[in-house]
Amino acid sequence: MIDFLKKLLGGTANADLKKMMADGALIVDVRTPAEYKSGHITGAVNIPLDSVNQHINELRSKHKTIITCCRSGNRSGMAKAILSNAGIDCYNGGAWNVLQQQIG
Repeated sequence: MIDFLKKLLGGTANADLKKMMADGALIVDVRTPAEYKSGHITGAVNIPLDSVNQHINELRSKHKTIITCCRSGNRSGMAKAILSNAGIDCYNGGAWNVLQQQIG
């Protein structure tokens, strides 16, 4: 059931996020600036969910896999859908603190 929900929200049930990071993936943290400031993954870029559409061309031009994260995985799932629909290779990393443990 959890894998189904992850898949529905764009989760990464079978994705090797650690390998993606080693291969140069970019983490996009879609929380608010205040949330990001309270703690984040080193090297992550803060692009709040409400401004993801405005950064599509910038992210596409980097030619990198994008891993989105947020507080719980909901906003990062929405950001993943937006970026994937724009043709960007993107994965939902879920909660930033869990993602940090997975790639650490």
